[in-house]
Amino acid sequence: MPKAEAGSSKAVANAMKAKGLGRLRWYCQVCEKQCRDENGYKCHTQSESHLRAMLHVGENAGKFISDASQQFQREFVVLLSRRHGTNRVAVNTVYQEFIADKHHLHMNATRWVTLTEFTKYLGRAGIVRVDETERGLYVSWIDNSPQALARQEASLKKDRQHMDDEQRERKMIAEQIERAKEQGDVGVAKEQKASVLEKGDGPIKLSLNTNTTGQSSAPKISLKPAAPAANAAPKPANVFKAAAKPKSTPAQTQAAHTKPKTAMESLMLGNEERKKRLADREHGHNKKVKL
Repeated sequence: MPKAEAGSSKAVANAMKAKGLGRLRWYCQVCEKQCRDENGYKCHTQSESHLRAMLHVGENAGKFISDASQQFQREFVVLLSRRHGTNRVAVNTVYQEFIADKHHLHMNATRWVTLTEFTKYLGRAGIVRVDETERGLYVSWIDNSPQALARQEASLKKDRQHMDDEQRERKMIAEQIERAKEQGDVGVAKEQKASVLEKGDGPIKLSLNTNTTGQSSAPKISLKPAAPAANAAPKPANVFKAAAKPKSTPAQTQAAHTKPKTAMESLMLGNEERKKRLADREHGHNKKVKL
């Protein structure tokens, strides 16, 4: 059956039917022809053009399959890296985006039979990270380019430097806290030592040591607690000295007590005596008048 002419109604109908994606099992990668059903694919495989192409491929089938596998892997990884980057995504989502192009390289021309087998191969090769979950396989691309490695190394170096700065600051802060605590403890101890006066059991004596040779020198003051009275031994009484000491009369005692010590006290005593004499005279004059 001859091929429909371009622009004819038959060609437009065939183009509309072939607009969508066909089944992979009915696609011939050697001839790059998509068949719509099993009967059409069987007729294509028995055609003369397909048999000549297969004879050419059969001469070096391993090289053809290896080249197709490398091309499929390269295009798949490029799509994954450009559309999703290093993000985690379902591998089936990436595959649907890959086969959206009708003229893509199909998997039946590669050495991988299923998408799961191809995904596990990428994980073993270190190209992607593979996570197997209940919803299926998830992959994330590993960027091994020199620029990415340089960026990663610079980021790690920056993080290490930042951590070193933080550790250095924490160490300095800890040292300052310890130094402040030590200074605070020393200051409190000094204040307590200055405020608390250590006293002995007895009173404090003040002694002034002057130079006896006549030369002028600054007096030395020393504060020493006196010895406790309980520790001092009692002195024996001098009986003869007590007997020789004359006893003082009441008049002498009173005179000693009434003897003024200062000029002001003598004036005050003189005024009191004068007032007493005037009072006695007035009292005597009043008695005579009554008689």
